[in-house]
Amino acid sequence: MINYEENIEVRGARVHNLKNIDVTIPRDKLVVITGLSGSGKSSLAFDTIYAEGQRRYIETFSAYARQFLGGLERPDVDKIDGLSPVIAIEQKTTSKSPRSTVGTITEIYDFLRLLFARAGDAYSYATGEKMVSYSDEQIKTLITESYANKKINVLAPIIKSRKGHYRELFEQIGKQGFVKVRVDGEVKDIVKGMKVDRYKTHDIEIVIDRLKVGQGEDFDKRLMETINTAMYSGNNVLMVLEEGTDEPRYFSRDLMCPSSGISYPTPEPNTFSFNSPKGMCPECNGLGHVFEVNEKKIIPNNKLSIKSGGFAPLGNYKKSWAFKQLETIAQRYNFNLDTPITDIPQEAMDVILNGGKESFSVNSKTLGVKRDYKIDYEGISNFIKAQYNEANSTSIKRWAKEYMDKIPCPTCEGARLRKESLYFKVGEKNIAQLAHMDIAELANFFTSFEKSLSGNQKKIAEEIVKEIRTRIQFLLDVGLDYLSLNRGSKTLSGGEAQRIRLATQIGSQLVGVLYILDEPSIGLHQRDNERLINSLVSLRDIGNSVIVVEHDKDMIEAADHVIDIGPKAGKHGGTIISEGPPKELKLHQTLTAQYITGKMEIPVPEKRRKGTGKNITLTGCTGNNLKNVTVKFPLGKMIGVTGVSGSGKSTLINETLYPIMNAHYFNGVKKPMPYKSIKGLEHIDKVIDINQSPIGRTPRSNPATYTGVFSEIRSLFAKTTEATIRGYKPGRFSFNVAGGRCETCMGGGLKVIEMNFLPDVYVECETCNGKRFNRETLEIRYKGKSIADVLEMTINEAVDFFEHIPKIFRKLKTLKDVGLGYISLGQQSTTLSGGEAQRVKLATELSKRDTGNTFYILDEPTTGLHFEDIRVLMEVLDKLVDKGNTVLVIEHNLDVIKMVDYIIDIGYEGGKGGGDVVANGTPEQVVKNTKSYTAKFLKKELELAKKNIAKAS
Repeated sequence: MINYEENIEVRGARVHNLKNIDVTIPRDKLVVITGLSGSGKSSLAFDTIYAEGQRRYIETFSAYARQFLGGLERPDVDKIDGLSPVIAIEQKTTSKSPRSTVGTITEIYDFLRLLFARAGDAYSYATGEKMVSYSDEQIKTLITESYANKKINVLAPIIKSRKGHYRELFEQIGKQGFVKVRVDGEVKDIVKGMKVDRYKTHDIEIVIDRLKVGQGEDFDKRLMETINTAMYSGNNVLMVLEEGTDEPRYFSRDLMCPSSGISYPTPEPNTFSFNSPKGMCPECNGLGHVFEVNEKKIIPNNKLSIKSGGFAPLGNYKKSWAFKQLETIAQRYNFNLDTPITDIPQEAMDVILNGGKESFSVNSKTLGVKRDYKIDYEGISNFIKAQYNEANSTSIKRWAKEYMDKIPCPTCEGARLRKESLYFKVGEKNIAQLAHMDIAELANFFTSFEKSLSGNQKKIAEEIVKEIRTRIQFLLDVGLDYLSLNRGSKTLSGGEAQRIRLATQIGSQLVGVLYILDEPSIGLHQRDNERLINSLVSLRDIGNSVIVVEHDKDMIEAADHVIDIGPKAGKHGGTIISEGPPKELKLHQTLTAQYITGKMEIPVPEKRRKGTGKNITLTGCTGNNLKNVTVKFPLGKMIGVTGVSGSGKSTLINETLYPIMNAHYFNGVKKPMPYKSIKGLEHIDKVIDINQSPIGRTPRSNPATYTGVFSEIRSLFAKTTEATIRGYKPGRFSFNVAGGRCETCMGGGLKVIEMNFLPDVYVECETCNGKRFNRETLEIRYKGKSIADVLEMTINEAVDFFEHIPKIFRKLKTLKDVGLGYISLGQQSTTLSGGEAQRVKLATELSKRDTGNTFYILDEPTTGLHFEDIRVLMEVLDKLVDKGNTVLVIEHNLDVIKMVDYIIDIGYEGGKGGGDVVANGTPEQVVKNTKSYTAKFLKKELELAKKNIAKAS
């Protein structure tokens, strides 16, 4: 009898391509599931084990609650025993919102807000004094002690330094039963129709009570009532003025500056949130930057006249209202539209740029009469600003943005918070200063932090600081010590984002949980791999089970148990071909085992390519953390850009080089990061960028529609004799538009039966039997196959079937070449694995006609790929380079790095410690560099390859 506490037992799993498999996964161990891309790893880990764990959790809710959550489908599995609560850390990239930062994702910022709200000291922004707040009882005691036997006025301040005549206000005060007010330091009786000068600033207080401070119960009762009334009228602030003096003393229930009377509302956690109206800087709405109109962009060349297009937004002279206004302004300030902009008087330039209103008259010499003119001009700068802030259309906003610069917000200087929030301090630092520190500095700040606290503050802060410390420690453990809390999450690299989420999970310190991770080593340099493995091991050691879907050699060797799924991918996979500790893996003759033992390998090319001898040289790049680097890209070679996570690879390639090239060849609108110059673009015809963004994941999208080959197939069917006779157009053969599709299931092939609080059930459509088209459409055949039969073909079958149609053949052949021969043309994109989706995208781009002079940029193309898949992919890329194209790969995978012709290594560290070119040259040259981390690991890899060659010979 198996003890279920020790194992997770999966029986009869049939999700996607799994072939009714049984598998036993040991609990409280680090388990790696590996195998070819598309063999069924994610189907087992995520779609079976995780889906069932989640479903069981939701089953514990009442039927009423479940109908709001949307039921989760029961995965196609007979039974799973020994399952504990499941948490999945998938490959989804982080939020792209400018409001999401490292601090908000890791929740450290939320704890800091709580710390500042509960244990922060407030200081006055006017005098820098510490703020005070009193209870009503304390105010009563202070008044009786400070003003014993003296005559005092108790006042409630209602207007502070504001303009207006305040007639209605005085009337209202009179109606409430008050008879005196103090206006600008002078006590007056309220009379009917009373008002003050509306153009001057005023201070107005209501005189609540005038009394002599004494002792006794009656006096106490009267004073308490007075304090209450004053607090009510004065919005929690009152003033006490001794008769015969001018200096009032302030008292407040809220935080208040004792000498100037400024008060802050009681701090809440959202007082320190830049995403809440209570805390955000009103100028930039909590973003930390604003867009400012740049006059140099409006007038790029001040030698030109207005007529010949001196004002870039207006362009050349045309008969329009805008130029009519400019003519009027020209008459007023004695110049004409042919005057060069440098000679136009400064006053006139102010009106043209910032607007103005005035009327003037001119004596007309020819008619001998006076003519009146009126200038009412908004101003070019104001117009651009208004369009940017108010226009609904993205293209108009983009137009306005061309004449604007992104600058740090002048009010909060990039701190994102309102003035009051920045004057709360903990350990002499405000919250924005803490968010600016990198994680390593922040860790130091919090080690000695508690010594600076005393009494109650210490008690309140203790728990919060403990939480902050543990979370910071986990970020340090996964190697993110160079990030700061205010770093926007959209500027993070894939590897950083993945590890932040891992740190957040480890930070919760749960025990007895089953964690499932999807390739956490993506975007991670070999150097940081060790740290990552240690984090997972510590997660296991505190009593959790960890399942990792992974291809990485180090991770497989560090596991307690390895499950290999295969033997091939897609319908040829889905069975367990080996399971056991990594040592036993070598006993099986599986693809994974052969690559790990070195029996099979991706061979190092015997000689590196010489290239065309031409270069693209990019000079003076300073974006993000790049330190004014100059990089040479040799053409006609395969170039590898390497370096630790966060060292600046993506900034250099995706944010600087690609936008420059895209703008040059295709008029792209994305603005590159700052750089000085680029030479050599004329040696290339076009640029193709293949990044990591996922392909459209809707059930209606499939490899045929994504690669565009389906349009060609539909046109082919529309040209058949029968289709021409019936007058069918290509649209007839689409399952997305009415006409040819089955109308019962709207071309989906499935019907959804809603089950209210049970998960929806999908059944095959009874009208078309899952074929998606109606009977008439299916009667059209090409070589005996209907359009539905074609969608069911695998890529391999389709390549043979369409070999005489070049347009279709080329696209399908590329899909086959990248190793996707086993997927069917009509397979829903939602059922493709991450590695498959990446390669469908790759194939789409690679099937575009190359000119022999094309520059390809690939960002980590090995995402989700097994050793064997990488070998196939490298063959495709090699063919491209052999034709004379240039392929640039941003990559950490040593199997790819050892095959490139030229390496550009960026480092040395990530973040502030990165941004330099550490080494460049062929892999053999780079290996000699002693400072480069990449060189260290590459050296081992090349030595291993040499040994294998020696063994084989």
